[in-house]
Amino acid sequence: MSDSYCPDCKKHTEVAFDHSAGDTVCTECGLVLEAHSVDETSEWRTFANESNDNDPVRVGGPSNPLLTDGGLSTVIAKPNGAQGDFLSSSLGRWQNRGSNPDRSLILAFRTIANMADRLGLVATIKDRANEIFKKIEDLKSIRGRNQDAILAACLYIACRQEDRPRTVKEICSVANGATKKEIGRAKEFIVKQLEVEMGQSMEMGTIHAGDFLRRFCSTLGMTNQAVNAAKEAVQRSEELDIRRSPISIAAAVIYMITQLSEDKKPLKDISLATGVAEGTIRNSYKDLYPYASRLIPNTYAKEEDLKNLCTP
Repeated sequence: MSDSYCPDCKKHTEVAFDHSAGDTVCTECGLVLEAHSVDETSEWRTFANESNDNDPVRVGGPSNPLLTDGGLSTVIAKPNGAQGDFLSSSLGRWQNRGSNPDRSLILAFRTIANMADRLGLVATIKDRANEIFKKIEDLKSIRGRNQDAILAACLYIACRQEDRPRTVKEICSVANGATKKEIGRAKEFIVKQLEVEMGQSMEMGTIHAGDFLRRFCSTLGMTNQAVNAAKEAVQRSEELDIRRSPISIAAAVIYMITQLSEDKKPLKDISLATGVAEGTIRNSYKDLYPYASRLIPNTYAKEEDLKNLCTP
């Protein structure tokens, strides 16, 4: 507290400062002597990412340990309204002389971030993809290869490792022109290179049909009751010896569940939502059909309701 003259009390009184509102208040009569004032004192609070880091500095951009200078280098931008070739100017020449050695990495990380944002992926997946690309870049073995396919493959592997898998077709849709075959080859190449470097097999995570189910159901606009029934059916399918890919099983289960509901989904719509060919869905459904009574929860459909299922 400090002293200040209060016009109501007509004397110097002790005043209190309300930091949340920025008000200076007389402690005797409650008069607000000054409102919305700016606190110019130091704010000794840590903004560090690590909990054990007590550095109170709150200025500058976030550092990136994958870059040589932590991603905190200075870049001279072209002035607004500048005429002529900026690179021929004195500032431009200095910028060229001190060119960023991590330019290619920065561009690659930006591309990965754009793909991750378009797929709605969390930051941990994006960071993992950046780490994978940095490792493969350090091996100097990707020169002459399709850069877009390499970056897409890094994102695919990161999704697998973070237990948030995406189909190759989903990754391909944001891969700047790289095909599914190119991404598949790039993925195999990256895994092989990193396994040789580490001297052990690379953990990729196991794919389950349930990993894709909720996203597919949401795309199709299915009800909560149908989604829950599909989730339970997929879990039960893991106990069976169905030799189909998890994505195909998820698509076939969705087809089976929707046939028992009033809001039936055409096979074409399910194919578009899941990225699985209609013929593959039919064959997977044919494999699941004999176990329908074991897969479909009784709370969703009774035994006599299963007669409404299409015969494969």
